[in-house]
Amino acid sequence: MKVVGIIPARYASTRFPGKPLALIKGKPMIQRVYEQASLSKLDAVVVATDDARIADVVERFGGRCVMTDPNHRSGTDRCREALERLEEQYDAVVNIQGDEPFIDPAQINQVVDLILRDDTLLASLAKRIEAEEELFSPNTVKLVMDKQGNALYFSRNPIPYMRNLDREEWLTKGEFYKHIGIYAYKSDALHRIASMPPTALETAESLEQLRWLENGLTIRLGVTEVENVSIDLPGDIEKAERFADKRMKKQ
Repeated sequence: MKVVGIIPARYASTRFPGKPLALIKGKPMIQRVYEQASLSKLDAVVVATDDARIADVVERFGGRCVMTDPNHRSGTDRCREALERLEEQYDAVVNIQGDEPFIDPAQINQVVDLILRDDTLLASLAKRIEAEEELFSPNTVKLVMDKQGNALYFSRNPIPYMRNLDREEWLTKGEFYKHIGIYAYKSDALHRIASMPPTALETAESLEQLRWLENGLTIRLGVTEVENVSIDLPGDIEKAERFADKRMKKQ
């Protein structure tokens, strides 16, 4: 089976316009994501963008790029169009977040291994929460899974709810996981989910993966211990550069 990694990258982010082109230690963020993805076992890596400025940068560093519609509502939809535009045929797709410049290739390999299983249509990753700030932040997506590692629910609220315990005790008495936003899809499953209309739970939580669960699809989860750094706002660039310095010292 052949697996392609697609990096959705749009220019018009409301909170950080031009984010894929932001420089991190002198190198565009999209280039760092592309180079990290290229170290994995993926058969190919492609950037899916809606902006010629991003495409120009990708082509200058020697990467592959596909132009897509600027009106997509999600990265999943952009991945679906990019897959259709590729000349090669791929059995599965890994959707790699374009705002994680230091994503670990081992995490990409982990979801590739999951999606290559015959019984897996959709896959993603989870990491155990260790900080109370993350547990109670609506910006950190939490999840619960069954004993087979399949997702049961995703929420911006802490789940499960620890009844009869003070919030300060939750992390010490319970086990909580956050969602790591890398997705893998069998190609036919990607076409299916991209054509599904929004659902009530998805709208309530603003989480597209709930649409897939509401439609009866199974999301297989792998658990990772690797911590990533994502870029949401211009101020996060400094955080990413500190992360890079720490990583260099460990090597």
